[in-house]
Amino acid sequence: MEVTWIAILASLCMGIGAALVFVFAVKKNYFKNVEDAKYHVFWSDVEELVDSSPGRLTDEEKKKNDEKSDEKHGRRRP
Repeated sequence: MEVTWIAILASLCMGIGAALVFVFAVKKNYFKNVEDAKYHVFWSDVEELVDSSPGRLTDEEKKKNDEKSDEKHGRRRP
């Protein structure tokens, strides 16, 4: 019976901890624009595929393609 109460207490502590982390992230605006993260991951995966394929593009060609893609999707790179 003692183990059950320890398990319940541990699960409540983890739940409260997760809720506090979520509230902290919302207050710090970490969830402000989650779409950027999605596109960042997607484009990095595409770049890896392009880099590993035969007949690689030069750095200049990559930069032009990136600029065209950014214009098409309305993104700005720093």
